[in-house]
Amino acid sequence: MHKAYVLGIEMTKFTRDPRLRIEKMGAEAVWGAIKEAGIDLKDIQEVYCGNVYNGVGVGQKVMVEVGYMGMPIINLENACSSGSNAVREIYLGVTSGRIDVGLAVGVENLTSVIKGPLVDEDDLEGAMGNSFTAIYAQRARRYMWEYGLKPEHLAKISVNNKRNAYYNEKASYGELIDIATVLNSRMVADPLHLYDCNTNADGAAAAVIVSEKITKRIGGKPVEIVASSLRSGKLPDRFIDMTFEDVTHRTAQDAYKQAGIGPKDIEFAEVHDCFTIAEILRVEGLGLCERGGMVKWIEDGTIELTGKRPINPSGGLLGKGHPIGATGIAQIYEICKQLRGEAGKRQIPGARIGLAMNRGGAVAGIEANACTVTILRGE
Repeated sequence: MHKAYVLGIEMTKFTRDPRLRIEKMGAEAVWGAIKEAGIDLKDIQEVYCGNVYNGVGVGQKVMVEVGYMGMPIINLENACSSGSNAVREIYLGVTSGRIDVGLAVGVENLTSVIKGPLVDEDDLEGAMGNSFTAIYAQRARRYMWEYGLKPEHLAKISVNNKRNAYYNEKASYGELIDIATVLNSRMVADPLHLYDCNTNADGAAAAVIVSEKITKRIGGKPVEIVASSLRSGKLPDRFIDMTFEDVTHRTAQDAYKQAGIGPKDIEFAEVHDCFTIAEILRVEGLGLCERGGMVKWIEDGTIELTGKRPINPSGGLLGKGHPIGATGIAQIYEICKQLRGEAGKRQIPGARIGLAMNRGGAVAGIEANACTVTILRGE
């Protein structure tokens, strides 16, 4: 296999504004990534675009706004993993030798179409009112029973991620709060308070991914993608364990195998924290700590920026917001910034290997639609 590198990456500031046009947001991110990569528009051989709710031809609309068309443009919907799946497809194109330069873009104006919680009413469980918030509240309750988790532990995750986002100029919901603020916020689905839940947002992110040949010609600040794995939920032959994510575990194990490393080599991670309990389940599913071990990690500060294994230095979904199609690439944006030493006040000293984990969607009878794990290594 050939090597693949992120040579240019950009994201817009995540916000909430239903008036924003997906074409404008997408073009802003694309132009930023192209400028940073130092390539010409005509160098782009393929485009994959992640989007969920904004209709057909989103990738084409973005590239028309950019001002260059004609190459293959593929629109990709895979729930919250849509953006990271776009990265994966370009990564596979480069590592297979099919292309030398590809563009992955993710964009979403979510607030123009979604006014409340995300519910797939075509799904049996969704139609019965079992929204994602309700499902994760159930998972939190079970984890509390199994491992002694308390609402204060969940609240500390929110405090940590919103503090990280406070130092991220691209994030929507950064603020300096305390545990009491989280616990006194409105109860949404016991034990999840308002501050335990991520918020819908609008935004875009884009990455120019190239071959080693291009990095040698152009230079720049390439960050190598050493693994990209995608898995879907299985049809279970037993009750699904609510305190452990099989799909996250399987995806991560494949990614570690691709990269030739293990979970102990991961220095920091961006994980899909749609709820505070989700961060706990995903860190453990990735094998970064043992089952039930996140309770101690929260207590002793392991997951904080100054801890031994920082989680969501960008602020995560809880701090940045969640424009679905853009979220996966925004995670990779943060990994690249950290590995280049460009993360400012939230910089993790000496960071060399980072992981982005993004999953989403649910269909009755399986754990998740899709889970993507991407591992990147700095120079």
